[in-house]
Amino acid sequence: MKTRIKEYIGEILPELLKISDEIFDLAELSCQEFKSCRILEEYLEKNGFTVEQGVGGMETSFRAVYQQGEGGPSFGLLAEYDALSMGHGCGHHMQGPVILGAAMCIKKLCGDRPCKIVVYGTPAEESLGGKIIMQENGCFQDIDIALMMHSAPETCVDVKTMALENFRVTFHGEEAHAAISPEKGRSALDGILISFQGIEFLREHVLEDTRMHYTILDAGGPAIVVPGHAVAEYTLRSYNTHYLSQVVDRFMDIIKGSALITGTTYTIERDPAYKAKIPCLRLNELIMENAKIFQAPQIAPPREKTGSTDFGNVMYEVPGSCIRVAFVPSGTAAHSEAYVKAGKSEAAHEAVRVGAEILAGTCLDILESPELMEEIKKDFARRKEEMGKEI
Repeated sequence: MKTRIKEYIGEILPELLKISDEIFDLAELSCQEFKSCRILEEYLEKNGFTVEQGVGGMETSFRAVYQQGEGGPSFGLLAEYDALSMGHGCGHHMQGPVILGAAMCIKKLCGDRPCKIVVYGTPAEESLGGKIIMQENGCFQDIDIALMMHSAPETCVDVKTMALENFRVTFHGEEAHAAISPEKGRSALDGILISFQGIEFLREHVLEDTRMHYTILDAGGPAIVVPGHAVAEYTLRSYNTHYLSQVVDRFMDIIKGSALITGTTYTIERDPAYKAKIPCLRLNELIMENAKIFQAPQIAPPREKTGSTDFGNVMYEVPGSCIRVAFVPSGTAAHSEAYVKAGKSEAAHEAVRVGAEILAGTCLDILESPELMEEIKKDFARRKEEMGKEI
């Protein structure tokens, strides 16, 4: 089977690489990926998938389905395609072609075994967390596992990511002349500064892997005026979604207290919440077995802890994993000019080939050995229960 996978991916690889380079050149920003998503949709439509555009409340998203028979596993293959202002400095242009290749290979080699292949185009990873919005609007409920590919300096999988909550808080006070009548003022900036101090005191009393960041977006004006409004942004993170909710409650009390101390009021804007991945180590093992079989470059141990991703919200509900495939030297930073410069390189093209082979191999292994799906589901359920007990 592995030989057949390599042969078939080799046959369709020129078209996949053409698509990768086209999306790279388009470099469309979050929520503006109209041409990029249409390229992927047209390929899937041409090859027998039923495509639905604009799913889950996102205009530049899609869902494409191919089903054979009834009762088989449902493979979710997810692709991002948004760029940064610098261009494709995170390698998202490779993801769609990898997913197309894997989907086509599963379709070609599944034989008469029943299965369902669901390809989701997921926009705005770099800004809004598009998968969070899509999930809130009913997406990803039709899949048994969720798989992705991401380019990287090393080939590996992740174990944990951080749950994240982001807030913008505007304090509202009373403006006054800072020299003549300061007693008439109520400083919105003071509300922010008191809140920062409260967070510093909180640091001593949270779990060690908790992260709390803040910055002032608008200080409210010149020093000679008591500021009537001021805006700050706060980001809170933890490797445990349940625990982060407790930290958020304490943060809200700090904001309330800061307003009370300074005689101000406040309004809060809260972004969609990123959840921590529920790691499925059995699925990770299966993916890395395929990475070795298909001779992926620069294989490295799993990344035990990373940052935050909207894929975590998907993996909080269904077993999932993302294979990171090396295409730049080890140690190269993502969101960098080095990523952009390597985007159409021979190494990038090789990453597309290898990524498609690994994901196709993983799904076809599950089709050939149905007990693997049961092992994956049991592992996921156990680890989700364990994460709820960590606090």
